[in-house]
Amino acid sequence: MTIQAGDRLPEVPLQRIRDGVETVDTGQLFESRKVVLFAVPGAFTPTCSEKHLPGFVEHFDEFRRKGIDVACMSVNDPFVMQAWGQSQDVPDELMMLADGNAQFTRALGLEMDASAYGMGTRSRRFALYVEDGVVKQVRVEAPGEFRVTSAEHVLSQLP
Repeated sequence: MTIQAGDRLPEVPLQRIRDGVETVDTGQLFESRKVVLFAVPGAFTPTCSEKHLPGFVEHFDEFRRKGIDVACMSVNDPFVMQAWGQSQDVPDELMMLADGNAQFTRALGLEMDASAYGMGTRSRRFALYVEDGVVKQVRVEAPGEFRVTSAEHVLSQLP
């Protein structure tokens, strides 16, 4: 079942790189804060690298002025997420989260089978607005689309 507004985020470990690989629990990561979590099917893929992540980098300060943190997630390893973030000039405060085994993605009910493209299980393109671990808004793209999860659209829908 797909995550819905009003649901608490599942507690599943993710990874990121700071001073080495760090495992972070989603319960603690989203506790006592407002966060937009957007997910992409794959780091370094065309739409993700040309539009999705760059939009959040471009509008990062606008999210921060609203008191909202931003996190990008993909079913990739933390080294790929770090390299992708560096290649896209991602601000240090924009969290680049790795869901290497798609555990969190599956727990959200937002996985897709990208085996036809040689990518295995991946995340659908989505954006969640979360307050204190509770999902307030859910946006999931139709296959092949990029509209409702853009930084501009997400910003326009925030309280």
